Amino acid sequence: MEGYWLFLALLVSALLLGFLSVVFSLVWVLRYREGLAWNGAAAEFNWHPVLMVTGFVFVQGIAIIVYRLPWTWKCSKVLMKLIHAGLNTIALTLVIISLVAVFDFHNTAKIPNMYSLHSWIGLSAVILYSLQLVLGFAVFLLPFAPIYLRAKLMPIHVYSGLLIFGTVIATVLMGITEKLIFALNRGPTPYSTFPEEATFVNTLGVLVVVYGGIILWMVTRPHWKRPLEQNSKIQQKIGGKYESNEEGATMKDREGIENSEFGSETRKQNLKLDDAGQRSTM
Repeated sequence: MEGYWLFLALLVSALLLGFLSVVFSLVWVLRYREGLAWNGAAAEFNWHPVLMVTGFVFVQGIAIIVYRLPWTWKCSKVLMKLIHAGLNTIALTLVIISLVAVFDFHNTAKIPNMYSLHSWIGLSAVILYSLQLVLGFAVFLLPFAPIYLRAKLMPIHVYSGLLIFGTVIATVLMGITEKLIFALNRGPTPYSTFPEEATFVNTLGVLVVVYGGIILWMVTRPHWKRPLEQNSKIQQKIGGKYESNEEGATMKDREGIENSEFGSETRKQNLKLDDAGQRSTM
C-alpha cells in the first residue's frame, strides 16, 4: 500500500477519536444529565445521543473504511461485503433503538415530535440509510442482480453513503447544541455563560467532526482502494459489450493485435474499473 504509515496513523487516530466520542457522550449523560434508564423520563431520552454517536457515527464510519484495511485484502470480497453489511446493520439497529427512546420520551412528556430542523434532517438520514442498506443487500450482496445494474448503481451507492455520513455528522452537531440550549437555559447557568457542561459537549462535537473528516479523507484517497481481485477479471459478454463480474467494472477495447495464426485481427481486452465501482466502500 502506498503511504501505508500515513494510513495506519489516520486509522489509529480515527479509532481513538471515535471511541472518545462514544465515551464523551456517555460521560455527558451520566455526569451532567439524569443518567440512563428506560422509564419515559429524561434518562430514557439520554439513550438517543449515546446510541446515535455510537451507531450512526462511530460504527458507520468503521463500516465505510473496512474495505480499505490492507490486512483484509487477502480475504474474499464476499466476506468483506458481509462484514460491511453487518456493521451497517448494527449501526441501524442502534439508531432505531435511539429513535424509539426519543419518541417514547416525547410522548410521555407531552412534547411535540418532529418540529425541529434536527428532527427533520435526522429522520431523513435514517430513512435514506435504511434504503441504502436494503438496496446494498439486494444489489451487491445477493447474487441475483445483473452486472450492468451493479455498474449503474455503484456510483450512486458510494455517493449516497458518503452523503448520509456527512449529513449524520451535521445532524449530531445540531442535536447536541439543541439539547444544551434547552437544558441549560432552564437552569442557573445558561448556555451563553459557557458553563462546564457546554465546554465538555462542545468538545464532543469537535471530536465527532474530526473523526468524520478523517474517515472521509481515508475513503476518498484513490491509492488506498482495495486492489481488484483476480477472479473479478473474468469477462463475460453481455449485449455485445464486455464487462467484468465485479460491480462497477466495464471492459473497453484498448488495443488491436494481429493474430498471425488465423490471419485476422482480434481485440485485446483490458480491465478498466470505474472509479466509483473500484471504491466499493458503501
